[in-house]
Amino acid sequence: MSAVGYETIELDVDGGMARLTLNRPDAANAINARMAAELRDASIALRFDPSVRAVLVTARGKLFSGGGDLRAFKDAGAAAGALLAATASDLHVALATLAEMDAPVVVGVRGAGMSLVAAADLVVAGERAKFTMGYTAAGLAPDGGSTFFLSRVVGLRRAMDLVLTNRVLTATEAEAWGLVTRVVADDRVDEEAATLASTLAAGPTATLGVAKRLVIDGASSALGAALNRETWAISAAANSADGREGVAAFLEKRPARFGG
Repeated sequence: MSAVGYETIELDVDGGMARLTLNRPDAANAINARMAAELRDASIALRFDPSVRAVLVTARGKLFSGGGDLRAFKDAGAAAGALLAATASDLHVALATLAEMDAPVVVGVRGAGMSLVAAADLVVAGERAKFTMGYTAAGLAPDGGSTFFLSRVVGLRRAMDLVLTNRVLTATEAEAWGLVTRVVADDRVDEEAATLASTLAAGPTATLGVAKRLVIDGASSALGAALNRETWAISAAANSADGREGVAAFLEKRPARFGG
């Protein structure tokens, strides 16, 4: 599957791995209404494509994303509220779809980024990347799923620090806080993120999806409810083709050959 008709993103699927690329480099890949709508459409297409086993999100240019397109919001004048509501709604559909789909989502970040980073499953960051919220500095409230994902990733106090003070984290600090998975040289971000996504694409996709949702739900769940979900999830996985193959491969001391 290759993207047709997209203006602000690129989308391609090959060998089970989807590459979703932000493509507004002249605007720091800031998210405007068009990009939010295209991310919505692309994420839905990916979720319903049975060949997709992992998603790699990267960006053209020096910056992964400068956040929302404040210039577009300013130019909207009295219609800014309506524009922001539409933009945020489309972006939120995209983020929820990516978070809830079976395929793991890997983000490769150069320069700067935040909401897509917090919502990703795994994040590879360049050593010179910076991370800041910036919403309240512009007199705006957070969006992009940050109030859901951020506290789960870095903890409540640190999330509050980022939201209220707009503190800027270096890549090293972001790794220490748990916001990114690993830090690499800037010129190796795309390669390292692609390798990670490719490795995940060879895994048991349906089981990885169940595991993603168990972890997200478990972050705010009562113990009994979490244990109940785990019981039914692992028993269903054991009956699946991937579960049977994984157990057999482990016992036979060979690489597993998962089929999806």
